[in-house]
Amino acid sequence: MSSVAVLTQESFAEHRSGLAQQQVKVTALNSEEENDPPTYKEAFPPLPEKAPCLEAAQEPAGPWSKIRPIKASVITQVFHVPLEERKYKDMNQFGEGEQAKICLDIMQKTGAHLELSLAKDQGLSIMVSGKLEAVMKARKEIVARLQTQASATVAIPKEHHRFVIGKNGEKLQDLELKTATKIQIPRPDDPSNQIKITGTKEGIEKARHEILLISAEQDKRAVERLDVEKVYHPFIAGPYNKLVSELMQDTGTRINIPPPSVNKTEIVFTGEKEQLAQAVARVKKIYEEKANSFTVSSVSAPSWLHRFIIGKKGQNLAKITQQMPKVHIEFTEGEDKITLEGPTEDVNVAQEQIEVMVKDLINRMDYAEINVDHKFHRHLIGKNGANINRIKDLYKVSVRIPPDNEKSNLIRIEGDPQGVQQAKKELLELASRMENERTKDLIIEQKFHRTIIGQKGERIREIREKFPEVIINFPDPAHKSDIVQLRGPKNEVEKCTKYMQKMVADLVENSFSISVPIFKQFHKNIIGKGGANIKKIREESNTKIDLPAENSNSETIVITGKRANCEAARHRILAIQKELANITEVEVSIPSKLHNSLIGAKGRFIRSIMEECGGVHIHFPTEGSGSDTVTIRGPAQDVEKAKKQLLHLAEEKQTKSYTVDLRAKPEYHKFLIGKGGGNIRKVRDNTGARIIFPTSEDKDQELITIMGTEEAVKEAQKELEALIKNLDNVVEDSMVVDPKHHRHFVIRRGQVLREIADEYGGVMVSFPRSGTQSDKVTLKGAKDCVEAAKKRIQEIIEDLEAQVTIECNIPQKFHRSIMGPKGSRIQQITRDYGVQIKFPDREENPAPVAEPAVQENGEEGGEGKDGNADPSSPKKCDIIVISGRREKCEAAKEALQALVPVTIEVEVPFDLHRYIIGQKGSGIRKMMDEFEVNIQVPAPELQSDIITITGLATNLDRAKAGLLERVKELQAEQEDRALRSFKLTVTVDPKYHPKIIGRKGAVITQIRTEHEVNIQFPDKDDESQAQDQITITGYEKNAEAARDAIMKIVGELEQMVSEDVTLDHRVHARIIGARGKAIRKIMDEFKVDIRFPQSGAPDPNCVTVTGLPENVEEAIDHILNLEEEYLADVVDNEAMQVYMKPSSHEESKAPSKGFVVRDAPWATVNNEKAPDMSSSEDFPSFGAQVAPKTLPWGPKR
Repeated sequence: MSSVAVLTQESFAEHRSGLAQQQVKVTALNSEEENDPPTYKEAFPPLPEKAPCLEAAQEPAGPWSKIRPIKASVITQVFHVPLEERKYKDMNQFGEGEQAKICLDIMQKTGAHLELSLAKDQGLSIMVSGKLEAVMKARKEIVARLQTQASATVAIPKEHHRFVIGKNGEKLQDLELKTATKIQIPRPDDPSNQIKITGTKEGIEKARHEILLISAEQDKRAVERLDVEKVYHPFIAGPYNKLVSELMQDTGTRINIPPPSVNKTEIVFTGEKEQLAQAVARVKKIYEEKANSFTVSSVSAPSWLHRFIIGKKGQNLAKITQQMPKVHIEFTEGEDKITLEGPTEDVNVAQEQIEVMVKDLINRMDYAEINVDHKFHRHLIGKNGANINRIKDLYKVSVRIPPDNEKSNLIRIEGDPQGVQQAKKELLELASRMENERTKDLIIEQKFHRTIIGQKGERIREIREKFPEVIINFPDPAHKSDIVQLRGPKNEVEKCTKYMQKMVADLVENSFSISVPIFKQFHKNIIGKGGANIKKIREESNTKIDLPAENSNSETIVITGKRANCEAARHRILAIQKELANITEVEVSIPSKLHNSLIGAKGRFIRSIMEECGGVHIHFPTEGSGSDTVTIRGPAQDVEKAKKQLLHLAEEKQTKSYTVDLRAKPEYHKFLIGKGGGNIRKVRDNTGARIIFPTSEDKDQELITIMGTEEAVKEAQKELEALIKNLDNVVEDSMVVDPKHHRHFVIRRGQVLREIADEYGGVMVSFPRSGTQSDKVTLKGAKDCVEAAKKRIQEIIEDLEAQVTIECNIPQKFHRSIMGPKGSRIQQITRDYGVQIKFPDREENPAPVAEPAVQENGEEGGEGKDGNADPSSPKKCDIIVISGRREKCEAAKEALQALVPVTIEVEVPFDLHRYIIGQKGSGIRKMMDEFEVNIQVPAPELQSDIITITGLATNLDRAKAGLLERVKELQAEQEDRALRSFKLTVTVDPKYHPKIIGRKGAVITQIRTEHEVNIQFPDKDDESQAQDQITITGYEKNAEAARDAIMKIVGELEQMVSEDVTLDHRVHARIIGARGKAIRKIMDEFKVDIRFPQSGAPDPNCVTVTGLPENVEEAIDHILNLEEEYLADVVDNEAMQVYMKPSSHEESKAPSKGFVVRDAPWATVNNEKAPDMSSSEDFPSFGAQVAPKTLPWGPKR
């Protein structure tokens, strides 16, 4: 009686999935057929196998032969480099150094994937995966770069060489690529028949084999091919090819066995027919002997399960190979089988173990494949693999996404069946969402990109946090592109676009810039003490204000920001200038078509007028504005002068303008202009022409332009040419100067002489050397210049002769303030009055008792007993010495005394002192900066009302008026504060408090803002407080209005009613809507409050509606209508789910008996029952988690 095996319907479905429907014949199991079930082979025809002998090959292959194998496009090959052939042996750490760099380079060049491992014998195993062409190229590179090269020769008849080369050398190239060697064939004119092969030992063997095969085929002797399975080749060859060598020697036949690395099974025999037959017979005999003790078998296993069978780091496979080390287990990528080679008994045991393992994995593992456009793959993976890792961890699955270079859309999910389906669903949802995404290009000028990104990406990070679903890509700065790409859900992209467009609009608006010319001497006043003024203007106008450097000649202040803010800041800066000086502003109407010609090339003409008229500022309207108004700003007298000149010049331009250029050496220009412009003014007054000299910024420093009517220009040209001609006439003259005055001219590195040379056409003045008693001074230069210089030297001598020295007594404590910052005030007086001022040395530690003072006449002062000096006599450290002409010295003395600070006292009520000082002294500092005085407030313990103000007499009145004005403001604020502190208490039931406060305080905030009051509710935790009292603080009128508003709300609340309505809890979520949006809309529409029951409430269907009676009724009707509509959907959905998924109870009623077969493989040896799939002994589970990536050749040993 045959044995019977039971197979479940699920297992049977797995077996029959690969066959066509017509090929599968299934017989239902019923009571009549149970006695005669089909055999295992009838139910599951075996896969076709290559028969080891000719007779077996003729047997029919069965139904499986009709299935055409699908060849994988990706192949994997493993190469082994022995230790002695390794190029890089001495490495500190495997995977580093030159060898790793070469592998990376090969991968980049060929597109193949390389994996290296180190064998126990220190040999190198290299697994190469990829397309066939890429693998072959990579192999050639590996041999050339990682393996040491050897060479060998093979001799074949000369006439066979051309067959090795092939047509156009294709055969030779193909042979070199396959064997990764270099093959050198002698030229036709070379008599040698030796072919040289260079490469690795393994490659040389392959190439030699192939060349001998080609030669054998061309040989006239008999050739026979014997197909012997690869595993038996070593037995035929014998140790060190000894057996095959003896066979060739005995029979005289050439026997070509393919090397181990060549995947061929044919052994080629070449020789005489009789001898060849002997050789074939002996090889067959060896094969048959060995075939009986050696087995090659295969196990069917889906290729996607191979890595799970191998296990993490090959640990599953290691359990089998350790028990049966003689068994070789081979996994072929893309094929659904596992090949086992080795002794028959060991192979059978290993096969059984692997079959059990495969069956268990098929039962508890599943896979799914989904198609997702490869352009979305990187978004599915997420940043640093965040998305895909989350899905893997959540559903315990392995997800294989193809690399970008493959351009494949197929994603494979493997793992627990339930997890696979859930992961598949989520990935498809993500892909669907991405397909619905929108990409939008936003045009933003590249100059704003850095600002939008922000320092260290702070601003763009904020935008990305605000719109997390939108991906924002900025172009590479090197590409000079203005396109910023936004990608994400349509609505979010639109919102982000509007947000960024607004940001750009603000940037454009804030980048408006205007230039304000301000006289250099007023820059310090605009800056203020410690930068206070400019800081205040910047903060209040919200603009950026850039002032020129101190050492710069520029007077222009640049303001950047919004247009309106820039205009406000400009107005404030001009107001400061106007307040500080007698500055007037005049508008002149000049036709806009003349503006460019009046300004001149690079502003030369207009600059000459500005300089001539005391440095006034002339502002023309922007080009294209169409305005004729020209603004002149400066001191009243200079503005009037500039206005006349500008109008005169415009009139000339309108009538007839004529221009001539003259050239003169730059050193003559100052002399031609004359002191204070006297010479040039004289020429202009005589002729009426305008003469423009180059500025320091002009490239051509010799060019002088004359402009005006033709007659006036020619006359001025004539006069100037005469002057220039005289200047070119160099003469030498001398004059007598008393030696006592020589030092004045040569001190400070000859500063006085340099000034004379600059002013008088570069005239050279030579004084005699010090130590000589000569009084002769030599002058060399243009005749007119020499005469003018002599005259100026004579004036200086007269000043020196008339020089006196006077003393100015000012207490030493005021000296620092008189000097000003960096001595600026004293330098100004020195320049204005042409005097020299010397301050005394500071008295470091004055003696407590003064020494007797010596008077100028030498007499002792005072005859007191104590011998002290006269207290009225000035101290030496207080005396400031002024030298110069007497009248100028007196004027300078008055100017110095005017700089001495004066102190006045102002009475201010003591209780206002702290408000005048301000927070951290800000109030008093502001006043001190504004009025340039020092304000001293008495200490609080003194309880004094007197505040002292110290400063220049001119500033004291303004400071006092400002202080008194501030006192008035503070007193008014005190009165206002008293009025604002009126308190009112309202009694309101605590249950109404939340409604008065409103959602997030919206209602109470509106009342507070509208009535400008403070409203305080009682603290719930404070039992001492009355819980029904609401306190209102503010102006009496406002507090009463706020009270009325609160009482109105309370009145409305008292009219409200609450009604409970029964709503099926299954529709609550639909009525509430996403984030409560739907229910808020209903509450706003009907002006009611709707409360749903909390989870765990006694009645989950009870909903409370609160509001005015008529509103509550309307709201309840609306909600009940919604319930009816939504409930129908809920019922339909539940019915559909019941239909789609039958209950587990029904499924368990009729358990499947399974599929019964006879003569199953597991029942052929012993008449035992079929293995129990629920038994852990028959089907042990694998404890270790399956790794996503393993080494195909098993674990490292």
